Amino acid sequence: MYQREFDRKLRVGIVGAGSHMYRNLLPAIHHLPMELVAVCNRSKEKLDRTTAEYRCPGYTDPEAMYESEKPDAVVISVSPETHPSLTTQALRRGVHVFIEKPPATRASEIREMIAARGNLIASVGLKKAFMPGAQKAREICASGKYGGLKSMLAVYPMSMPADGEGVLERREFTNWLGNGCHPLSMMMSVGGAVDLVQTIVNASGFGVVMLRFASGVMGTLHLASGPQPLERYQFFGGNWTLTVDNTDTVILNRGIPFEYAYTHNFAPEGDESGAIVWQPQNCLATLENKSLFLQGMVQEMDAFCRAVLYGESAGFGSLEFALEVMKVYEAALISGGREIRIQREEEMM
Repeated sequence: MYQREFDRKLRVGIVGAGSHMYRNLLPAIHHLPMELVAVCNRSKEKLDRTTAEYRCPGYTDPEAMYESEKPDAVVISVSPETHPSLTTQALRRGVHVFIEKPPATRASEIREMIAARGNLIASVGLKKAFMPGAQKAREICASGKYGGLKSMLAVYPMSMPADGEGVLERREFTNWLGNGCHPLSMMMSVGGAVDLVQTIVNASGFGVVMLRFASGVMGTLHLASGPQPLERYQFFGGNWTLTVDNTDTVILNRGIPFEYAYTHNFAPEGDESGAIVWQPQNCLATLENKSLFLQGMVQEMDAFCRAVLYGESAGFGSLEFALEVMKVYEAALISGGREIRIQREEEMM
């Protein structure tokens, strides 16, 4: 999985040469069927430094880049306030779009992108839905081997801002907008559509966001205080528990044959019970221990490439999935202890 091994590639431009693009998305291209043809950035200093490193043309205006370079696709990573207009601009130029999260400040702006998309691909970088831990959780939940999913718990370092209605009206950037999509997208990629949202927090904004999924599964997102790193997901089934800890450890606990007052061996004979643990091999210079893969960044962009090149589904990168995440984001923000029902798109037509 390296760029030079692909026979078919997308000619890609980027808009925004800031920290996240430089540290994560540009390095991810090394592992994808993408050829970087141009960089666009408002700041001339960052633009010149980036184009010198990557040896490609630089632009300060996206329209000029599209006109001169005619890329197949563009990777956009700027601000959620600007993502919608830049996405619509690229789509009108016939360019496929990968947008870094958060894709917008309001769910309504995602609907506008969907309306402008036509037959093009527009994907959102919701990396947590693509990380190996999320893939394993979906596999276990769908297998039927251990009994269905009943509930889930996510622990994430986050606080809910006060005055949620005002935050939405002002289109204010908060940590809940910037990073709340991470645990929400992870949980929704496993549990599916959400019906009801209720937020209960203290004066500091710490507490819980409770999700009732359409499937009947219950989810709790614990908005936690404390030092980094602090990220954990637990999925509870009829006969099992799956834990994804700090993105790099996955534990499937299948339980052991148990009889209260008589069971005396926590590691009984055989391998059909007990826990299975998956971890990367950190003693080797392999891809599975690199943060670009552990956190799902390569995988989210690979899904975009496959959607454009081979007509595959964008899956959890689709605008439709991003819209559902944004609706839950908004509902949690304005809940104030009330249950907020998530309206299905078909109900709004």
